[in-house]
Formats: sequence, structure tokens, C-alpha cells
Amino acid sequence: MPVLEDYRQFTGRHPETGSVHNILAYQGVIAPHTGRPYSEAFLLGVSGGIACGYFTFDYAGYPPILALLTRNTFDPLQTMLERMGIVQTVLQTSRPAAGEKNLLEALENGRPALVWADRLSLPYNAYPDEIHEWDMQPLVVYGLENGIACLADRSGQPLQVPAESLQVARARVKKDKFRMVTLDPPDERKLPAAVQQGIWKCIRLYTEQPPRGSRNNFGFAALQRWADLLTNRRSPQGWERFFPAGPRLFAALAGTAYLPGAYGWIAHWGTGPAADRGTCAAFLEEAALGLNKPALGEAAEGFRQSARLWSELAESLLPDVPLLGEARRLKDRRHELFIAQGGAAREEIHAINLRLGALRQEAADFPLGGEELVRFRAGLSEQVRRIHDQERSAVQALQEAVM
Repeated sequence: MPVLEDYRQFTGRHPETGSVHNILAYQGVIAPHTGRPYSEAFLLGVSGGIACGYFTFDYAGYPPILALLTRNTFDPLQTMLERMGIVQTVLQTSRPAAGEKNLLEALENGRPALVWADRLSLPYNAYPDEIHEWDMQPLVVYGLENGIACLADRSGQPLQVPAESLQVARARVKKDKFRMVTLDPPDERKLPAAVQQGIWKCIRLYTEQPPRGSRNNFGFAALQRWADLLTNRRSPQGWERFFPAGPRLFAALAGTAYLPGAYGWIAHWGTGPAADRGTCAAFLEEAALGLNKPALGEAAEGFRQSARLWSELAESLLPDVPLLGEARRLKDRRHELFIAQGGAAREEIHAINLRLGALRQEAADFPLGGEELVRFRAGLSEQVRRIHDQERSAVQALQEAVM
């Protein structure tokens, strides 16, 4: 069974943009405006760029969920591939044997494969056994030999899992079951339009009604809503009532073993560490070269300033007090371990996940209370408002740059 012995691409960090970056880089595809492989920043920008979304969910028997969306979530992968003129060969089947056969044929032809798998089922993520949810995400398969699958998936290190484990993860959700895609190089003639379309998509997600869902959950409206709910003491959705001091507030701030929490969405999801704002700035600097629009490079500075504000907010969400400071250090350690060591860090990552679960239970004795907690929420609200104002200025500069 084949392994692409010369595969060395492990720099992608997001399941979608990172996987495409890894595949194109392995295939030797060079971006004409930089003379280097297509960066993950460029792919993010073309896919629709950054965004802001604020959502809360509350299901019986589960911790409350706070979701902060930091990038376009409206079919960004397909959008990116189509805009760049990347021809896809898509194969999908409901039969495990056929799914493996498709994968083997791609590898035998020297092509790494993009497949969808449940990250909660993959052993290197070391999630607690009692988790029964699923999360299908794309990753790169570059080898399948002697019952072992070789993967590239967000880590800076090669990952290996039993081929049977990969089969189980690929079969977890019907619509993505044994789906496999190989990618051709981009059509360079389409790149200028792709860049402009990505920028305008980003602008519209801040300023207009989103393709789906409530306007109040996206863009500037979402930032305003979040800031208001942090200090609203009467609304059922306000943080005082929806996330009271204790395990519910801990889950909102630090998440769980598999949910990012507010801190994780900002510091670790995507390319990080500041809600992808620095990555957006890097995209705009590339776009300034590709479109010969220096104003885009100037607009990038507004998002670099926003990145600094998002980083400050992340630190404030888990301040250096008992329980919360430990949670921040554990989440940072887990993130760094996975990138630096991959599956070799599985035991330590598993221990961290268990400790995070224990901390949520210990949060019944929350370290902040009374007026101190009121000031905590008010401080977060003020930081979110500063982000709102900075991003309004940055988006306005971006609009002017592409007019």
C-alpha cells in the first residue's frame, strides 16, 4: 500500500485553509504574486476572510455553548476552490471498501487526498471517552500502509492512526461519509477576481444581512450585542443570568475538553492567535501586491491593531486568578503540544483534557463574585466595544481601498 515518501507539508493550521495549503504546497504549486506556495492567509482571504459571529446554545444535559465565529462560515472551502479555479475530483461512497479503494488509487497516482473525518473519533486528539458528539472536518491523507494511515491535520508533525480508526471517523456522518477530493492547481487568471470577491464577502459579513441567520449574530451588530449582554442584568440572554458564576460561566470562558470557549475561539481556533485578524492583515498585504493596490496594505494595519485588541480580550477572559489562570495555561499548553509534538503528546493532552473537565466542576466555587464579577463583565464589555470601534474603522478603510 502506498505512502508519499516525500510528503513534508505540515504548516497548515486550520482544517480547511490549512489542508488546502498543505496539498498545494506538496504539489509544488507557486503563487504568482509571491513566488512561494499559496499561504494560508491568502486562502483565508479568498474564502471570504474574517468575520464576527456571536451565538449561545443551551441543551439539557450539556454545558452551555458560546460560539464566537472569527472567519466566514458560509461554505468557505467550496467558495475558495471555485474562486481560484481549482478543479476537484470528488469521489464519495457509502461503502467502506470502496472508500478505501478510492483513497488508495489517489495515493498510487502520487496525489494526497482531502478526506472528511470526525475529529472527536481520531485518537491523536485524546478526547475523553464519554464524548458522544461528532465534528466532521477535512484533513490530508498522504499514506496508507500496513494498516496505518498517515495524516496531516493542523499539527506541525506527521500523524499516524490505525487505518480502521480513520475508516470509523470517515463514516461518522452520512453526508460526508467516505468523501474524498483531490485538487488540481489554481487557474492564475482567476486570482485577481478571487481576491476582490473575498474582500467584498468579508465587508458584507460585517455590514449587511448574512446569507442565513439573524443579522444581530454577525458583524458589527454581533459585537454590539455581545458587549450589551455582558452587562445586561435583566435579559435572560445576559451574562449575569445565562452564564452565572459557576460551571456555566467557566464553560463560556474556557469551554470544555472539545469546545473552545470564548478564550479558545480567539486564541487557538483558525490560524490564531488573535481571532485570525493578523492572518487577515497578511492576506491584505499579499492582495496589495497581487492587485497592485497599495491602499490594501495600508488597510491591513487597521486589522493588526484589531488583532492586538483581540489578544488583550483573550487574556482578560481567563485572568490570572485561581482556576481561570490554570485553565488558560492548560489550553495554551495543549495547543502548543499538539502543534509541536502531534500524537507523541497524546498522553499529556489527554491529562489536560481531564483536568479541564475537573476544573469546570470545581468552578462551583467560582473565584470571582459580587462586585468583582460585575466589574469583570463590565471590563470585558468595554474591550468588546473597543474592538467594535477599531474594526468599524478598519472595514471602512478596506472599503475605500477596493473602491
